[in-house]
Amino acid sequence: MKKILNPAKKSGVKKKSGSHGGWIRVFIIFGLITVTGLGYNYRNEILRVIYESRYWPAEEVARDITRHDVRNYEILSAHIDKVFGIDVSHYQEKVDWKQVSQIYDDFPVSFVILRATMGWNGKDVTFSSNWPALRNRRMVRGAYHYYRPDEPSVEQAENFIQSVTLIPGDLPPILDIETLPRVQSMDRLQIGLQNWLDIVEQHYGVKPIIYSGQHYYEKYLEKQFKGYIVWVANYNHRVREPEKHWNIWQFTEKGYARGIKGDVDVNIFNGDLEDFNRLRIKAVRQ
Repeated sequence: MKKILNPAKKSGVKKKSGSHGGWIRVFIIFGLITVTGLGYNYRNEILRVIYESRYWPAEEVARDITRHDVRNYEILSAHIDKVFGIDVSHYQEKVDWKQVSQIYDDFPVSFVILRATMGWNGKDVTFSSNWPALRNRRMVRGAYHYYRPDEPSVEQAENFIQSVTLIPGDLPPILDIETLPRVQSMDRLQIGLQNWLDIVEQHYGVKPIIYSGQHYYEKYLEKQFKGYIVWVANYNHRVREPEKHWNIWQFTEKGYARGIKGDVDVNIFNGDLEDFNRLRIKAVRQ
């Protein structure tokens, strides 16, 4: 299991007094950086050593805190005024939702987005148990469809509609498009995406959200699908802030939340709680 950044606070591990090994390592790294001029490339390493020196006794330093954890914790700390969430699929296997409440045991999970369907007939095997399990939790639910470019859009929309029952308070339906078509043009793909969006909006009575990676969104979607709420994935360690037009920023696929096996995607809603609540469904046409 991935370690949180402050295990001493959460698990009773106490910092070993009189241990200066970590700080010696910090000074050595700073010295090397000064000589080589490679400061930015070693920034995460410096932070990792500092966290280890503060929170781990010497014999515990080898545990698997990573540069991803350090960056993730930094970003969450810098956006404490915003709303945090996670998204899961069958890759996280069986989730113990009774334990899921915080990211790194410090930042509240306010929303959870689940993969529901894929293509014209695929269904995520964990959705049927995860979706009702979240209904009575304090976390807001959302569901997404993974769009397969070379499969018919009408059948893909029907697959999602038949699998997902939304209620007031949930997030709008979400279309996930990440891959390029193999047997059709991008123009035809964009027509299919619009068809899916229109069918799903007509069914639920609410405009869907579009999810994609930053490059894909900017190259193939941004001009064609204006007016949609966008959820953008960008894991670049040099990116510290979401762009203004990213309504939701998926900034890592290597986060940690108690109750989930392995890594989990972590997201920041680019607004405060009042903004987030305005995004939630008020009424559903079903």
